[in-house]
Amino acid sequence: MTVTTATRAPLDVEPLYIGPLKVDVPVVLAPMAGVTNPPFRTLCRRFGAGLYVSEMVSARALVEGSEKTWQLAEFGADERPRSIQLFVTDPNSVGEAVRMLIDRRDVDHIDMNFGCPVRKVTRNGAGSALPWKRKLFQTIVRSAVSAADDMTAGRVPVTIKMRIGIDDQHHTHLEAGRIAQAEGVAAIALHARTTSQWYSGRADWDEIARLKEAVTGVPILGNGDIWWGEDAVRMMWETGCDGVVVGRGCLGKPWLFRELVDAFEGRPARTAPPWGEVAEVMTEHADLLVEWVGEERAMKQFRRHTSWYCTGYPVGREIRRLLATVPTRADLAEIVATPDPTVLPAAGSESAIRGHSQGPQKAKLPEGWLDQRDDLVHVEDDGRAVSGG
Repeated sequence: MTVTTATRAPLDVEPLYIGPLKVDVPVVLAPMAGVTNPPFRTLCRRFGAGLYVSEMVSARALVEGSEKTWQLAEFGADERPRSIQLFVTDPNSVGEAVRMLIDRRDVDHIDMNFGCPVRKVTRNGAGSALPWKRKLFQTIVRSAVSAADDMTAGRVPVTIKMRIGIDDQHHTHLEAGRIAQAEGVAAIALHARTTSQWYSGRADWDEIARLKEAVTGVPILGNGDIWWGEDAVRMMWETGCDGVVVGRGCLGKPWLFRELVDAFEGRPARTAPPWGEVAEVMTEHADLLVEWVGEERAMKQFRRHTSWYCTGYPVGREIRRLLATVPTRADLAEIVATPDPTVLPAAGSESAIRGHSQGPQKAKLPEGWLDQRDDLVHVEDDGRAVSGG
């Protein structure tokens, strides 16, 4: 890669401490269903330091012994720290799930999802809908923190990720942040959108700053619209947050974590890699998946990544079509070797939206959900994790 224009002066960036965990570069990979599996986390770690969180798993499904869910909760042999996100709807299963993860997977960090906006999640009062029920939210957080403390004397920190609220009339993040801090969480991440926004429009970074002002005892992490390294620097400058959470921006772009390190350390921004380097990363990603689950399953999983890797690159419609149906690792190598390896992406494509872009749409909630905030009524989840929020 060659160097382009310089970024602003380096931030006085301190390591991020999440309980006893020290994260040298204050960057966290957001959990994304079907994406942030061990091979993808391995690939991202190669490009830069940070905390790399697993796919979201259902507390209820873990407790009930779902084989598929326990497979999602696997880690690479050399993966440390082991960080995982729990999807929870009730306090009865979360404590047991936390204890099981510590005992069976030797996890180092547990995050809880209160940020997923997907309708089949929020219609059950889960994800980003749950903090509206402040007593229920408090009880769930308390159960998770208590279970982790009982098992490890505080060595396994519990954190939460949430959204601003349900919609512009029903914000929850400030109150939920104060509750979570009081119950002993080690950090709080805010995706600066509401449930009804889904992934549309711009993230409201001002709300990250408001949360930082309201909750001063634990690190506050900002999430939303970090597409390249300078975005993370700007978020921290503008909001005062202690670190950033990266989700869609790294889809098909694991080298974003290298850009983030450069930006935080004040090094000049690099040009995007030419297609030849992207092809090498794609084949490495596929190889890691093949090693993890075998070629047939690996290539099925890898196909969803191909359009993200091609974002901005003028490789042609036929190449994109072939990649979307690539059957084997050998076929992948042949396809990605076809375009000119020196070709660069179109100007401005480094900020192109990747992944989800749905919204806005009215949040789907259980009937009467907004009528009462202090009851402990919850809807049992069906054990299926959907999105990291």
